[in-house]
Amino acid sequence: MVLLALLQANAAVLDVEANCGTVDDAARTAAAAGARVLLTPELFPVGYAPRRVRAELDPGTLPSIRSTLAGIARRNGIALVYSLPAVRPDGRWQITSTLVDHEGAELLNYAKVHLFGAEERGAFSPAAEPPAVVDFLGIRTSMVICYDVEFPEAVRAAAVRGAELLLVPTALSRGFDSVPQVLLRARALESQLTVAYANHAGEEDGLEFLGGSVIAGPDGALLAAAGPAPELLFADVSAASARDAREVVPYLRERRPDLYGAWESSTY
Repeated sequence: MVLLALLQANAAVLDVEANCGTVDDAARTAAAAGARVLLTPELFPVGYAPRRVRAELDPGTLPSIRSTLAGIARRNGIALVYSLPAVRPDGRWQITSTLVDHEGAELLNYAKVHLFGAEERGAFSPAAEPPAVVDFLGIRTSMVICYDVEFPEAVRAAAVRGAELLLVPTALSRGFDSVPQVLLRARALESQLTVAYANHAGEEDGLEFLGGSVIAGPDGALLAAAGPAPELLFADVSAASARDAREVVPYLRERRPDLYGAWESSTY
């Protein structure tokens, strides 16, 4: 069993020092409570304002920000999931997430596949690589970002690669309450893994965030849920819970992907 901490908080757009300070405070509190990993929201260190971030953030500062976040993990002795822009060698900007261990070493990286809305599509390019899976604290762990989790194919791609825990930094605005309250629990249930979904709270650059972060178990049960305000959530997660759920109802084992592809390509 691993105690997971989830940060729901309000970021200041392009105030990296303040935002990293918030992460540091949360990491300290979470570690003191016995948590082994802290999940933070989408683009939290720079704030969620895609066009401003693209126009005003100096990409040359990104290695320093990543170093600062690795230092937070190392100093507090807790693994950390953070989300930042990344600039590819061909010049494309993408939204990414990174898992570092308690010593600040990178274990897992992911780039967002499904971009939401004109703001994101105007600032970033979509990725194409599937979610990877890594052994982390005895749990097979993967990541997707925000809108990705609303596509069952993205979560299932992680599950069929063996994921038992899915970590999801997000930036969900008000008006989409059904995503954490209904859809996230369905994703956890249908792919039989734990889903942790960390959102912003409050207003950033004129956008009002829902809050409502959740941690849902492999049976769809709600393990923890936040209200609209900044909050630090905790839940125990394990590999055994995913394995047990998959034995009770073997969704993954009894899939028929040979049929599904044919169904999608058929015309009627």
